[in-house]
Amino acid sequence: MKYSLSDLIYQGETSGVHNWDTLSGSSFYWHPDWLHIAEDMTGHNAAAQIEPAADKATKAEAAEAIVKHLNK
Repeated sequence: MKYSLSDLIYQGETSGVHNWDTLSGSSFYWHPDWLHIAEDMTGHNAAAQIEPAADKATKAEAAEAIVKHLNK
């Protein structure tokens, strides 16, 4: 299966941490100060790195990094 951005379910933001879920039940988290996507809200378990166009990644770049990670 090939994932796309439409396969991510944005769950919102809590204390600056953004959360996306997949239909299969995986959760991914990102905070604007992190250059990675995490598998837990603390950010300690990095699942994928983000390659931002500027100094800080954007929410859109975080979502793209999740899709790229899922398609590996």
